[in-house]
Amino acid sequence: MRSLLIAFAATLALSTAVKAQDVTVAVTAIVEHPALDAARDGVKEALAAAGYKEGENLKFVYQSAQGNPATAAQIARQFAGDGPDVIVPISTPSAQAAVSATRDIPIVFTAVSDPLGAQLVKDMDKPGGNVTGLSDMSPVAEHVALIKEILPNAKTIGYLYNSGEANSVSLLAVLKTEAEKAGLTVVESAATKSAEVQGAARALIGKADAIYVPTDNTIISALEGAVGVAEEAKLPLFTADTDSVSRGSLAALGFNYHDVGKQTGEIVVRILKGENPGDIAVKVAAGSDLVINKAAAAKMGVTLPESVVKRATRVVE
Repeated sequence: MRSLLIAFAATLALSTAVKAQDVTVAVTAIVEHPALDAARDGVKEALAAAGYKEGENLKFVYQSAQGNPATAAQIARQFAGDGPDVIVPISTPSAQAAVSATRDIPIVFTAVSDPLGAQLVKDMDKPGGNVTGLSDMSPVAEHVALIKEILPNAKTIGYLYNSGEANSVSLLAVLKTEAEKAGLTVVESAATKSAEVQGAARALIGKADAIYVPTDNTIISALEGAVGVAEEAKLPLFTADTDSVSRGSLAALGFNYHDVGKQTGEIVVRILKGENPGDIAVKVAAGSDLVINKAAAAKMGVTLPESVVKRATRVVE
């Protein structure tokens, strides 16, 4: 009987020790805006669903670089020094900073369009080292088709982006290829910080038939400035980020970033349970939503085709 009690006590102590064992997940984003915030919250939700709950056995640390690459590098170095169980950088600049800061701590990036172009990994299927993650490569060909469907007479697309963000430079090359196939010309206008977004949008007036904003964190963080220009000039503005439609863009075809975060969180859970990040293939986010804004269309002088309205997954009135 005594041996049974000792065994029971030992089992109970082991169980308690396992439950009490905390994990730390450190999350950082280049800037705060609805899409990146939704991705962060999705990561936390996936962790909770797997039994890692903040305040119980999870320490969830979050820091924003407020749009400053130097701050992103500083945060990454701080995280590397703190030694969390996993680092989750959201966006290309934050991911590049994290990968530069540590080769030991597991890194699961998210909201990165081109992990190869950003030199985060050398192989999507076998990333190796301490890095893996989730790509949100935009369906650019579908974006071009949507613009043509809504604006059949369009000849030029104005590309509003931060020329210093690797993600946006990669997407520009893809856009030029897809636009050429559709008989469209791309006109570039760059803003390297949020204060320049309105001016960069204004520079496209008279040069483009539509403005296209990729998943560019600098532009999206100051989207209202571009929207104001688009409304004033009757220049239709499209985004790759669906969360931007409620902020005034005309339409977007893209991911639900809360779902992107959840998919990322599932990868984090695999690592917390013992898998090696370098053995986990980099995934491309699943899911695609078409969101339209009828009020924005009216302000920009556009009549949305019934074919677009009917297949929209969400309509902002």
